Amino acid sequence: MKTIIELFETSVAKFPENIYLWEKQNGKYEGTTYRQTHDLVFRFGAGLLALGLQKGERVGLISEGRNAWIISELGILYAGGINVPLSVKLDSGNELKFRLAHSGSKMIVVSKGHASKVEEIRNDLPDLEKVIYMDGKENPGENDISYNEVLALGDEYMKTNHADFEAIYKSIQPDDIANISYTSGTTADPKGIMLSQLNYAANVVQSNTLMDITEDWKTLALLPWDHAFAHTACLYCLMYNGASIAALEIGKTPMETLKNIPKNIKEIQPSIMMSVPALAKNFRKGIESNIRAKGPVAEKLFNHALKIAYKYNGFGYDRGKGARAIYKPLLKFYDKILFSKIREGFGGKLELFIGGGALLDIELQRFFFAIGMPMCQGYGLSEASPVISSNALHAIKFGSSGKLVKYMDLKICDNDGNELPQGEKGEIVVKGDNVMKGYWNNPKATAETIKDGWLFTGDMGYMDNDGFLYVLGRFKSLLIGSDGEKFSPEGIEEALVDQSPYFDQCMLYNNQNAYTSGMIVPNMPAINRELEKRGMKSGTDEALGEALKLIQQEVDAYKLGGKFADSFPERWLPTTIAVLPEAFTEQNHLLNSTMKMVRGKITEHFSKELEFLYTPEAKNIVNQRNLDALKKWVNQ
Repeated sequence: MKTIIELFETSVAKFPENIYLWEKQNGKYEGTTYRQTHDLVFRFGAGLLALGLQKGERVGLISEGRNAWIISELGILYAGGINVPLSVKLDSGNELKFRLAHSGSKMIVVSKGHASKVEEIRNDLPDLEKVIYMDGKENPGENDISYNEVLALGDEYMKTNHADFEAIYKSIQPDDIANISYTSGTTADPKGIMLSQLNYAANVVQSNTLMDITEDWKTLALLPWDHAFAHTACLYCLMYNGASIAALEIGKTPMETLKNIPKNIKEIQPSIMMSVPALAKNFRKGIESNIRAKGPVAEKLFNHALKIAYKYNGFGYDRGKGARAIYKPLLKFYDKILFSKIREGFGGKLELFIGGGALLDIELQRFFFAIGMPMCQGYGLSEASPVISSNALHAIKFGSSGKLVKYMDLKICDNDGNELPQGEKGEIVVKGDNVMKGYWNNPKATAETIKDGWLFTGDMGYMDNDGFLYVLGRFKSLLIGSDGEKFSPEGIEEALVDQSPYFDQCMLYNNQNAYTSGMIVPNMPAINRELEKRGMKSGTDEALGEALKLIQQEVDAYKLGGKFADSFPERWLPTTIAVLPEAFTEQNHLLNSTMKMVRGKITEHFSKELEFLYTPEAKNIVNQRNLDALKKWVNQ
C-alpha cells in the first residue's frame, strides 16, 4: 500500500456496499457506501480538472467534519492536487491568511460556517483564483462556484475526458505530496508539514499493526477532521478496514454542536472513538454529575465500585493477576448494576477510546478502564503522519503511550544525537515511511528536524523493559532549575487539575529560578460550594481568604505528609501560586486548536503575575493580588 489512491481503490473494490460515511440528513443519520463515495470523489476531482487545477497545485479546505470534507480531499488528490487542510478554529486575519498565502493555494473549499472568513481575506491572496462554497452562495461572483456545480462540471468533463482523468489519478506516485498540514501555530510562524501519499498509506498500515478493526465497526468522528490524529487514525484507518465514520451533527453554535455529542453517540452506537484529554475529562465530568444527581447513596455506591475496579485492574497489563482475582465476582456485580448502564449512555457498543493529542493522566485511564470503556493512550505528531505508538486492548500499561507501531524505528537520543540505552530519558527520534518530506518552503526548519532520515520529535521520553514507550513532555515546556536540572511539568499540572475540584487550569513555571511557581485558574463554583458548607457567603473578605487557603491545601497535598506525598519531586512543586484573573482559551490565544496550552504566550500574557511570584510577598498565598483576582471570578 503506497498511496492514498491505492488505499481507497482497494477498499472500494473489497467493500463496495459497506457504508463508509454517515451524516445527519433531515433529522436522521443516512449512509453513503464506499461505491457511492467513490463516484462522488470522481465527479469532484473531474470538476477540479475542468476548473483548471494542475498537478501539484494547492487547494485549501476549511469545514466542519462532514461527507463533503473527505470527498473534497480525495477529489483534490485524484486530480493530482495537494490538499491544505485548515482548522475551523483559525481566525480570518493573520492565521488563515498566512496559511493560504504561504501554501500558494489556488482554490479553497469552504463550508457556510466559515465562508465569511474567506470573504474577508480573499482580496489579499493573489494566488487564490476560485472559492468553492460547499453550501452555495447567494449572488455568487465570477470566481465563486458551489460544490454541486463542481460535481456537475465533473459529470460534463467525464463525458469526453474519462481516460485523461484515469491517467492522472493512476499516475500519482508515493512521493507526491498529499497534504500541507500546518502546525498549530504556537509560534508566530506556523510551519507547513509536507505529508506524501506514502506517508499516509504507510502510517495507516503501521497503525493497523496495533489493533484489529473489523468492517462492522463504526466511529463518531468528534475531533476536527483536519487534526492529524483524526485524519489518519479515523478517516483512513477505518477506510482501510471497510468500517464506517459518522460526522458529528453541526449545531448553529459551537455550544449547540457540543450538546449534540451525547445524542449522536446514542444514535450511532460507535465501537471506537478518537479522543483528546480535554474531551475525555468532559465525558468524565458528565458521568460523575449524572451519578451525583441520583443522590448520595448512588454516589457512595459508585465510588466504592470504582475502588474495587481500580484494585482489580491494577495498571492494566496486570489486571486480575495474583491476589487481585478475589475482586472479580464483586466487580462483575458492579459492572452489571452500574458500569453497564453508563456504557449504554455511550451507545452500549463502545470497545475503546484511542487517546491522543497530549499526555493522558493515569487517573483518567483508570476511570475509563473501570467502567469498561478503556481509554488507550497513544502518541504521535503531525510530522510522523502522526501515529508512533499506542496502547491497545491486548497491551495496556497506564501512564505509558503504548507499544510502537511496526515497520518504524525508534531511538532515544541525548543532546548530541547519540543513542541512549533502554530506560534512559532523552529525545524521541523516529525513522520510517511515515516521516514527513519536510516543511513547505522552509529548508532550514526541515534540516533542524530531519537528520539522515531520522525525525527529531522535540519530545522527551524513554522505553521500558516491556517495550512500552513513556512520553514525558516537550523539551520546550521543561522546567529548568537554577542548577540547570530539567523536569517536565505536565504530570504535575494534570494531577493538580484532575485531583482537585478547585482547579480548572494550571501552568507551572521555572526558568533557572530559585524555585518553581504556579499559575492557576480556579473552579469558582466548586470553591463556593465548599465555602457555603462552611457557612460563608461568597465574595466576603473572609470567604476570599478561605478560598485561597483551600487552593494552597490542594498543592500541599503533594508535599511531605500530604495524601499525595512522593508523587513528584518536591522541588518542582510550586512554592508560590498566582490565581489568574482569566482562563486560558482559544479566543485569547492561550490555548491552541488542540486545546493545548501555548506556554510562551501564557508566560508573556501573565508576565506581571510571574514577576510577582518571585517576590517575598508572594510566599503567602493570601495576598492582595490573589484576592483581587478571585474577586473578578466572583463578580463574573
